[in-house]
Amino acid sequence: MSATTYLELSETGGGAHKFYEVRVEDTEVTITYGRIGEQGQVRTASFADHAKALKAAEKKVGEKVRKGYAAAVKGERQRRPVSRREIVSTRSTARQAPVLWRFASGAPAFGIFIGEDRAWVGNENGDVYTLTHDGRVTGRFGLPDSVKCIVADDFWVYAGCDDGNVYDLGAKVPRVAYEIAGDVDIYWLDIHDGVLGVSDRHGGVTVVDHEDEFQWSRPSTGDSAWMVRNAAEGVFHGDSSGVTHYSTRGDRVWHTDTSGSVLFGWQERTEVFAGTSRGWVHRFAKSDGREKAAYRCDAAVFSCATSPDGEFVFAGDNQSSVYCFAADGTRLWKLGTGCGSAYSMQYRDERLYLVTTDGSLACVDASPAAVHAAEQGQLPTRQDIKAGSLDRVEATAEVEVITHSTPADGVVVECVQHNGRVRVHVVSEGYDSSWLVQFPKNIRVPGARYVVSEVLTSASGAFYRARGEIKRIR
Repeated sequence: MSATTYLELSETGGGAHKFYEVRVEDTEVTITYGRIGEQGQVRTASFADHAKALKAAEKKVGEKVRKGYAAAVKGERQRRPVSRREIVSTRSTARQAPVLWRFASGAPAFGIFIGEDRAWVGNENGDVYTLTHDGRVTGRFGLPDSVKCIVADDFWVYAGCDDGNVYDLGAKVPRVAYEIAGDVDIYWLDIHDGVLGVSDRHGGVTVVDHEDEFQWSRPSTGDSAWMVRNAAEGVFHGDSSGVTHYSTRGDRVWHTDTSGSVLFGWQERTEVFAGTSRGWVHRFAKSDGREKAAYRCDAAVFSCATSPDGEFVFAGDNQSSVYCFAADGTRLWKLGTGCGSAYSMQYRDERLYLVTTDGSLACVDASPAAVHAAEQGQLPTRQDIKAGSLDRVEATAEVEVITHSTPADGVVVECVQHNGRVRVHVVSEGYDSSWLVQFPKNIRVPGARYVVSEVLTSASGAFYRARGEIKRIR
């Protein structure tokens, strides 16, 4: 016996636009949910008999109806477009920056992370490429939708995607690490010790924990929240009204207005930085929101970054220029990228890495000698890099199955269903079996065991985090 209920919630004015489908087949209940017009996420649970499965399904449907969902015909409503930052960039009139190499990703790019040995770039086609610091392409991941941003949390690297999911990029195959509500139009995200902060189009901020469970959410007096930075002190959130600091519990600690809407945010150990639509980068103390310095650019600031502890401050405007300032606000230089406006940037070891409106990942030699030479018109020979025919490794819920494992293979974990949610605990000796394990969301099967390359203790010492390759034990 089978039965299917299909519901939708579609609000005017850019509100919710999502579906919820419950299908009962014998003793299994399958729930599919997400944005209208998209494939959505799938969850399946088993029950002792058909009657209990029907009762569970009725409960789920009732919960959604009380929230405003109503019966609908699948396919009648169409998918809404996802917000993109408006591209208004023009060619810079400044002298050319000393670009060492430029990689063409194939589409406008937002996401960037520069690690110790690799650079990551993600674009609107859902491609995420990895490169060495000298520009050699080493890998290509495929995500289902546009990549909004790439962030790192200790050993882990994550990509926020327009399908409403956050993907762990730390293994050979991308896995879903967090599932954000289907009606949230993600603008930016950040992660600290497994705690995820999401800022959205309406100016709100939402925080979930390592188990993807809701912690708190706050509205805003502004909109278009392009800045969220998670830290031990809480969340630093920037939108059209300025920058706000929330504690780890969601209490408002301070708010400071900015000159123009916040279009990008950066943080260092004791300070946060906000680039604005009116051409300023503001430097605020994390402790009290006091402005410590401001940096004036000649156009709207799309992105900003700093050298360690903010000794130098960098900015990219919407006219394809990049700037460098001393900590006190003195402008040291302004140069043209030659490849569009920098949507995001990161500094590492005297190099400034940019991802731009034309889809480039560019590596700029930001050393004083190279910049001085560029100001005199002397530039290095730029290396232009293309991806070639590199295979795209798609995000998937499929897992390699093995018949047995040994301690040399890694750590064994087990999925257990508890209060309607599937939790993961370590089975191998030497671990606390009562602790939960942060584990990919879309491969959890109740009763299944997996072997993971590593299981590491979180920085807070409250849970474990899976890292590396995952295989299911038959």
